[in-house]
Amino acid sequence: MLTPVTLRGSLVSLEPMSIDHVPDLCSAGSEDRSTYGYTNVPDGADETKRYVEGALQSLEKGRALPFAVRHLETGRIVGTTRFLDLEVFSWPPPWPPGVATGPSPSDENPPTVAEIGSTWFASSVQRSGVNTECKLLMLAHAFDSWHTVRVTLKTDARNERSRSAIQRLGAAFEGVRRAHVPASDGGIRNTAYYSILAEEWPAVRTNLLARLHRA
Repeated sequence: MLTPVTLRGSLVSLEPMSIDHVPDLCSAGSEDRSTYGYTNVPDGADETKRYVEGALQSLEKGRALPFAVRHLETGRIVGTTRFLDLEVFSWPPPWPPGVATGPSPSDENPPTVAEIGSTWFASSVQRSGVNTECKLLMLAHAFDSWHTVRVTLKTDARNERSRSAIQRLGAAFEGVRRAHVPASDGGIRNTAYYSILAEEWPAVRTNLLARLHRA
């Protein structure tokens, strides 16, 4: 199992999510919800508790590493994000291909590939540099500490706001997976996929640092 870590920057601190974060996440999600049309953001205390419990179950199973995002200037919890879809490649590859992966991710066997997702923020900190620094901290951990070879980011194909934010990171568009999963609005979601490779990380890091400097 991967040991939960705290990732700290100048604007935010990403804390390992715990059940104690439920009230603060509930408060963060209760601000203006008009930007959450395509995003799964819990509404109210009961939904937030189930949301956190689900994230912690994924942590226990080695499938995710969830964070609560603390805004350092105010001290408030302002949202959440996580690593998910963590996979360790098996070397040499198994035969036939695709029937098995390597060991579960752990400190001794860090993820070969990862995804950053399940990200949402209170409306009061959107477009403030918070998301940019969260991505910088997480990508640095993935590429510099785990030596991950690919980080995936994905979103509802209709979510132009989210797609623009991902593209501004410098991620490459891979395509749209049709009829992928249930959508947050009750329909069936087509999912837009993006990725950053290890060799692209230095340029992405330079871009993110420049954007933070301008924020």
